[in-house]
Amino acid sequence: MQRVIIAVLVLAASFSCEEVDKLLTFSVNNEVTIQIPASTVIDLPVGIPTPDVTTNSDQTFQNNNTRASLVKDVKLQEMKLTITAPTGKTFSFLKSIYIYISTGQNDELLLASLEDVPANVNNITLKPTGEKLDPYVKASSYKLRTSIITDETLTQNVDVKANLRFKVTAAPL
Repeated sequence: MQRVIIAVLVLAASFSCEEVDKLLTFSVNNEVTIQIPASTVIDLPVGIPTPDVTTNSDQTFQNNNTRASLVKDVKLQEMKLTITAPTGKTFSFLKSIYIYISTGQNDELLLASLEDVPANVNNITLKPTGEKLDPYVKASSYKLRTSIITDETLTQNVDVKANLRFKVTAAPL
């Protein structure tokens, strides 16, 4: 009988922790534009710098009744790329894409990637690496670096909007 009671108590305790984590989990969303320059390089990696991404994390943490020091787990949940210019352009030129994240205080990590990019679509979803990203999202800004391999020549610049959604779990204030 004692084993049954102990099992029920352990199960109830673990269920409560999961429920508490759900209440303290929220998303941080960021957006950045990446410009892929026209080029003649095919089948070789090309690095593309992006502007710093301002996180506004402190405000998002405050809106979710927490603060950066109480954040205990941040992971990239989703990263979508959409071509915004030129009109009608698709990702048919792209063979693979790798996006890295860094800050002045934190080493660069692979954030998300996609190999064998589908042709004839103007939006794609990259595969997150699952890395723990707490220090990057807690920072006031971070840098993204994009590395691409093309399989056709680009005759004009391509503007791509990147939407990032981070899943954040924190402790309450």
